[in-house]
Amino acid sequence: MKHYTPDELKTVLDAHQKWLRDEDSGSRADLSGADLSEADLSGADLSGAYLSGADLSRAYLSGANLSEANLSRAYLSGANLSEANLSGANLSRADLSEANLSGANLSRADLSGADLSRAYLSGADLSGAQGSDLALAMGMHIPPEGPFWAWKKCRSANSDVIVKLLIPAEARRSHGSERKCRAEYADVLEVIGATEATSSHDRSVKYRAGERVTADSWDEDRWETCSHGIHFFITRPEAENYCP
Repeated sequence: MKHYTPDELKTVLDAHQKWLRDEDSGSRADLSGADLSEADLSGADLSGAYLSGADLSRAYLSGANLSEANLSRAYLSGANLSEANLSGANLSRADLSEANLSGANLSRADLSGADLSRAYLSGADLSGAQGSDLALAMGMHIPPEGPFWAWKKCRSANSDVIVKLLIPAEARRSHGSERKCRAEYADVLEVIGATEATSSHDRSVKYRAGERVTADSWDEDRWETCSHGIHFFITRPEAENYCP
């Protein structure tokens, strides 16, 4: 994997700009397989560039133009791609786990086999993106329909307690890029070690076995993890280890 110095990278980018302007001395950027981890490419115009298999982990690509670029099998884990233009880009089998894609334009992009687990996609445009439904579904933590059990850490007196919940089939539910999830309402099955518990963030919300708790409102944006809703985890160990 080739590592580029800042000067070498600037030479490639300058030649690419000339290529975009159809200048004779220009050449399309070919950074396939390059080591660009943590590189600062924010605002760069790499439209149509070859970046297949490149390591762009934790790279700064905010506002970059990567439209029609070939990013197949690229490693973009933890990259900042907020407001980036990825329209028509080939992102097939790319690793976008934990990437910040807020406000990114992914319209008509090829996301076949891409890893979007824990990626942040608030405000992203996925219209016409190939394979986006499957890529997002593979990163889902919760069943899209039907009832299921959930777990939540609450407070009782001066101690932490675990509450076992049932998320009803009719309740709207969501999760973003984190393991914490939300539901519109939930039925309390058990308050383990106490008869009553309160939310760690809103002490007015009481959890008692046999009762239903309902959120004050509901936010449809799944990427706003800490927004309105009854918050929970899918597994008990995650709830027990959560630090409010």
